[in-house]
Amino acid sequence: MTNEDAELKGASMTQTLSQYSAAEIADIARRARIHILEAVAHAKGGHVGGPYSAADMLAALYFRVLNVRPEEPNWPDRDRFVLSKGHSSIALYTMLAMRGFFPIEELKTFDSINSRLQGHPDMTVTPGVDMSSGSLGLGFAGALGIALGARAMQRDFMTYVMLGDGECNEGIVWEGAHVATRYALDNLIAIVDHNKLQQFGWRGETTAERITPYTGSQLADRWEAFGWQVFEVDGHDVQAFLDTINQAKAVQGSPVVLIAHTIKGKGVSYMEGDYTWHSRVPTEEEFAIAMQELGAAEGGTT
Repeated sequence: MTNEDAELKGASMTQTLSQYSAAEIADIARRARIHILEAVAHAKGGHVGGPYSAADMLAALYFRVLNVRPEEPNWPDRDRFVLSKGHSSIALYTMLAMRGFFPIEELKTFDSINSRLQGHPDMTVTPGVDMSSGSLGLGFAGALGIALGARAMQRDFMTYVMLGDGECNEGIVWEGAHVATRYALDNLIAIVDHNKLQQFGWRGETTAERITPYTGSQLADRWEAFGWQVFEVDGHDVQAFLDTINQAKAVQGSPVVLIAHTIKGKGVSYMEGDYTWHSRVPTEEEFAIAMQELGAAEGGTT
C-alpha cells in the first residue's frame, strides 16, 4: 500500500462523505485505474475498457453517495449497489478496497484460485458485494428484487445498479424495467455506462458499419417508453454526476435511470474508444505507457 492509499483508507474511516470534493473523487478514480491495470496485468486476464469507463462514477458513488459501513458490510440499513455488468468486477473490487472493505493488497489476488476477488462478483465471499452478477441482465433483476424487498420491509435505503449499454440488449433488462414501473420503485436508480462499444466492436471498417447498442437518444427513449424517469449525464464529470444523482433521488413515484455518456478505456490515450480493450492484458511496454499517463509514481502504485 502506498502512502496515498494509506491516507485514503484512514480518511474513509473518519472523513464524512460530504467532505470529498469532486476533484478529490476524480483523483481517487485516477488511482483506481492504476490499481485496476496492475491487477489485470498481474492476473494476466480480466477487463480494462469497461472498468475504466465506470471508474469516475464508482468513485463518486463510494465516496459521496452510498450510505455504507466498510467495518460492517452487512449493516441492514446500508444502501445497496449492484454491478450488473459483472465482467467489470475489478473496478468494483478496487473501489471496495479503497473504501476500506478489505486490504488494497488483496487486489493482487484478483482472479486467482481461492481468491475472494473472482472474475465476476460473488456476494457469498466478497465483503461489500450486495449481489452476484456476471450473466448479463441478471444483476439488474437482482437489484429490482432488492428494491422490492426494501419496499415490503418498509426500509428506506436506496438501491443503485450499474448496467453496460451492451447489456441493454438482454430481454431480462426490459422485463425488469416493466416490473419496476409497475411497482413505482422510486427507491431504485439504474446507471447505464453508455460507452457505446460492445466487446467485438463493429462489422466493418467505417463508422457507418459500426455496431452500437443504441444511440444516446434511442436508449433514453426506450427507458422512457418503459415509464422510467430518464436523466443524461457525462459519466466522467464527477460534479455533474453527483448533481444528477441528487436529482434522481428526489424523484417520487417512478424508478430512475441515468444514461451516463462515457468513453471506453478512459484515462489512457491508446485505450480510449478502442473496443479491443474490452478484455485485454497490456504488454510490458503498454503497461509502462499507461502508468505514466495515469501519473503512477516510480516504483509504486500512485
